[in-house]
Amino acid sequence: MSRTATPRRYLMCRPEHFEVSYEINPWMDVTRETDRDLALAQWETLYRTYLDWGHTVDLIDPIPGLPDMVYAANGATVVDGLVYSAKFTYPERAAEGPAYQKWFADAGFVTHTAAQTNEGEGDILMVGDLLLAGTGFRTDPAAHAELAELTGREVVTLELVDPRYYHLDTALAVLDSDPASPLIAYHPGSFSPAAQQVLADRFPDALLATEADSAALGLNAVSDGRRVVVAPGAVDLQAQLRERGFEPHPVDTSELLKGGGGAKCCTLEIRTAR
Repeated sequence: MSRTATPRRYLMCRPEHFEVSYEINPWMDVTRETDRDLALAQWETLYRTYLDWGHTVDLIDPIPGLPDMVYAANGATVVDGLVYSAKFTYPERAAEGPAYQKWFADAGFVTHTAAQTNEGEGDILMVGDLLLAGTGFRTDPAAHAELAELTGREVVTLELVDPRYYHLDTALAVLDSDPASPLIAYHPGSFSPAAQQVLADRFPDALLATEADSAALGLNAVSDGRRVVVAPGAVDLQAQLRERGFEPHPVDTSELLKGGGGAKCCTLEIRTAR
């Protein structure tokens, strides 16, 4: 089938201070050396890919001492132009929430300071008119209720159970956000049985990722409705994408994976229209 790409606006942060100096997820290992120049080069390829596709990419200045700030998706959730700030679980990342909120406020956005713990688009993904919201590791379910009240949209809670996939955007990818034909890909084993049932009921046509896809962080993907940035190692997922009419574009973010993030983690979508 024919797929249609739509223009997107993203916020990103260069990994100028990237390193693994603490461990707050299973991917992090302080004994493994990180190559900041390689991280910058891989990030630059991702950034240039979006620009080449005609998308708008804003940049927030990286702050020394915040090595995970490159994972911009965790910094906030933007729905209908309203910014819901992140409130991080771990103190190592706490300062990122206010930094991202300040960027949005300075850019003229209406921002809401979250009362409840949440990690932005890491755990909150928009699919059509719905907001899918992860919990289990980083985001409190109370944040889902706060977000629903703030946006007036339905928020569907999904429990994550595998610590390797501690954010929703590591276990589920939004492929088509058109309300008329929403489509996702996900790895069933990353979710509780109840969440698996919800996903099967809501998205019967979803692509189901293999364990190998997930282990390559293949679901940390970014789609504009036709073209999908995906991890090179997610070969099964790439084949499924082609079968469904998408154009997979492998982009290597292996150095950034040492911190537990891939392409989607580096990409915060700014949604300004309902």
